[in-house]
Amino acid sequence: MTADQELQILRNVVDIASSELDLNLTLQLIVKIVTEMTDADSVFIYLFDESKQNLVLMASKTAHKKELGNVVLKTGEGITGWVARENKTVAIKSRAYRDPRFKSFDVLPEDRYEAFLSVPVIYKGKAIGVVNVQHKSQQDYSTETVNLIEMIAKQVGGIIEHARLFEETKKKALQFDSLIKVSRSITSEDYLEEILDLIVVVTAEMLNSKICSIMLLDEKGVELSIKATQSLSAEYKQKPNIKVENSLTGSVIKSKKPAVVYDVSKDEKYAYRDLALKEGLTSMVAVPMVVKDKAIGVINVYTKQPHHFDDEEISVLQIVANQAAVAVENTKLMQEALKAREALETRKLIERAKGILMKMNNLTEEAAYRLIHKKSMDTCRSMKDIAESVILMAELQK
Repeated sequence: MTADQELQILRNVVDIASSELDLNLTLQLIVKIVTEMTDADSVFIYLFDESKQNLVLMASKTAHKKELGNVVLKTGEGITGWVARENKTVAIKSRAYRDPRFKSFDVLPEDRYEAFLSVPVIYKGKAIGVVNVQHKSQQDYSTETVNLIEMIAKQVGGIIEHARLFEETKKKALQFDSLIKVSRSITSEDYLEEILDLIVVVTAEMLNSKICSIMLLDEKGVELSIKATQSLSAEYKQKPNIKVENSLTGSVIKSKKPAVVYDVSKDEKYAYRDLALKEGLTSMVAVPMVVKDKAIGVINVYTKQPHHFDDEEISVLQIVANQAAVAVENTKLMQEALKAREALETRKLIERAKGILMKMNNLTEEAAYRLIHKKSMDTCRSMKDIAESVILMAELQK
């Protein structure tokens, strides 16, 4: 490789640093640069996940949409994990799969390639990821090539960290905005149905979910039924009620703790596996809606692709679920207050009508009440309506 070529590669790295801070785009550009300079058959980038203390496959030269974000290595596991732990480069010119440190993934056919070069991505002296270069045939990785990739890995370490920070900031901003929307809905004068519809739409957007639904517990505490979902599928919307006993969602109600399922189509406790396959649902998290230490419902969030819900996602969803529970409770209290006020108004009208009948017809209080009640039964009208009619007639006779 000529000095001009090396200079151009470093210029490309600088261009990445000055480009938009999108993590996926950044990683793909790095893959492109490494591929072009090594003529590699395969290039992988793994990044270290601080929360789970493991390495996650985040970018690839070849299409691995299902595997990205889901192929995971513990620190020290495989050649890649060893490189991350030891912060050292490994170059194997042939039969890399026979190395005692090697770990194979059936979903990654590149694991059977001959040559393997694994370089740590460095940021502030610490490995935050690994770049793997693989060739189908034997490959002598020159000192010049290794040194250049190590230099690139060090340069892009800061770029990747800044991109990750930017992604995290955007995610938190979206979560904050979503929580504000949910909070506003709780204090609005909208009907409960509209409030819950808004919550599922906002939640689905926040967690990039295929389907989000809210299920509420019936008064007997026996069944859960769907009250809101942003799913367009009529079959999903009409999904039968779920029994609390011996169901996955029911266990969330009982324990008042979230439940996470990596693949609902394979979970025996999930009641509608066939529907999940039809709808293209894979991973799921169910979070209890808790108010006054009582679970009154569940928010379910599904993803199309396999997804590991992290603690932060679950924590934010729990906040939303509890706010939704407050909305439901507030609506119930408001309905009860309206019923109580209506009952009081009805009682006052009946008392007034009784007084009029007692005076006009020389009736006892009990007889006047029975007359109003009988008229109500005979005409299939409420006692309130009959009382209002009596009062109106009395006013007209004045």
